[in-house]
Amino acid sequence: MKIHTVKVYPSKIKLNKKNQLAWKLAEISSDNAKLNKKSVEMAINRIIDNASVAIASLNRKSVISSREMALKHPKKYGATLFGVNSKKKFDCEWAAWANGTAVRELDFHDTFLAADYSHPGDNIPPLLAVAQQKKKSGMDLLRGIIAAYEVQVNLVKGICLHKHKVDHIAHLGPSVAAGIGAMLRLNTNTVYQAIQQALHTTISTRQSRKGEISSWKAYAPAHAGKLAIEAVDRVMRGEGAPSPIYEGEDSVIARILDGKKALYKVPLPKKNEEKKAILETYTKEYSAEYQAQALIDIAKKLNKKIQNLSQIKKIDIYTSHHTHYVIGTGANDPQKMDPKSSRETLDHSIMYIFAVALEDASWHHVNSYKKSRANKKSTIKIWRSIKTHEDKKWTRKYHDPNPKNKSFGAKVVVTLNNNKKIIEQLDKADAHPYGLRPFVRKNYINKFLTLTKDILSKKESNRFLKTVQNLTKLKSGQLNKLNIEIKNSNLKKNYKKGIF
Repeated sequence: MKIHTVKVYPSKIKLNKKNQLAWKLAEISSDNAKLNKKSVEMAINRIIDNASVAIASLNRKSVISSREMALKHPKKYGATLFGVNSKKKFDCEWAAWANGTAVRELDFHDTFLAADYSHPGDNIPPLLAVAQQKKKSGMDLLRGIIAAYEVQVNLVKGICLHKHKVDHIAHLGPSVAAGIGAMLRLNTNTVYQAIQQALHTTISTRQSRKGEISSWKAYAPAHAGKLAIEAVDRVMRGEGAPSPIYEGEDSVIARILDGKKALYKVPLPKKNEEKKAILETYTKEYSAEYQAQALIDIAKKLNKKIQNLSQIKKIDIYTSHHTHYVIGTGANDPQKMDPKSSRETLDHSIMYIFAVALEDASWHHVNSYKKSRANKKSTIKIWRSIKTHEDKKWTRKYHDPNPKNKSFGAKVVVTLNNNKKIIEQLDKADAHPYGLRPFVRKNYINKFLTLTKDILSKKESNRFLKTVQNLTKLKSGQLNKLNIEIKNSNLKKNYKKGIF
């Protein structure tokens, strides 16, 4: 790996494009690096993971709306939509929009956390849609996915967006553009311009993850993927982009991030070096914010230790800066303590999540968020007794550059009415790659079978799992087989009309 220093240059200094971050990202995306075998296997795992959560969310409101928008954009040789008959094709950017929303809706796919946050599995829907429309092979798709993960993960390691209240899709736009470039084997200059355009058009604020969180949280990455596809299309036609998008005097860094005195360090593999960043990412065992994963595991263990939950006086959670200020009491969001809040908001309330997991000793992607569950009196009592605290030790572990030492856990102190304290802590979720029982292929398959039960026929389920695990052998034009169909009568509709 090489560390690239990124800073702002005044316009009077003409920065050679080969010294720009966007070029360096494009260079590794357009190289001829051999695909790492473990990266290939993990990419297949993540396609299975995405399919699991997408099929489970097909009849949720935002997914219905995005699908119906896509249905208005048919294309004879386009891309497929999750749930819809594979013979029907649609414009790839609209397929990316609908499928990306389905993947993101439950907040239940993969994650990578460092200087910033990300769900790198969000790269897969737009890449798959373009691959289907352009009749690419399984190996082409894998090449694109692995490159996209490499770009996004390393941007997340080097450049913090949330500090400036910028949503993390600003790293997703460039990674999708880079992945498409790698998949289509575009030249370095074309990918460079596409990365810049994609970044320029995907800057948005983190209000989408603040206060009363709406369905836009599900739409945001799908929108970034759609914009990135359009950016690549434009530059393939010879158009340029605002440049240099990272280092310029009025660039993203200068005007939106750390300013003209900024200094960022972004690690990247050397040209033609195998790409392995996907191996540093991790999926979710539970449908909740990633920082909640270890805390759900802690809650399940505490359930066995505390005989009478009604005797709980208070619960203190000592954790990282991110957990405390984004999903903890440090966020100062009253909605995070309100039983009437949306599912999207409860998903970002560690107080709610911990209370339910403590009572139930389990977590379910639907039942744990039901209104009746959120309004249970005993749950509300525990919920409102919880307070989070930033502990510098946990913050340091969160930012440890060594993946084996990086921690997203917490220490929990439960104080009972008799002032007895029960303590439990955990560095990493059990399902983390370095956790107690890391997710492997059989776990991804089990997650798929669990989430799609009673939605898919056994025949369709078996067909998809066999096909995806044979991805390296799928030839040009065969990627439509990665779509999953259900009966049209089982797809709900939104009868409100829009523009399309």
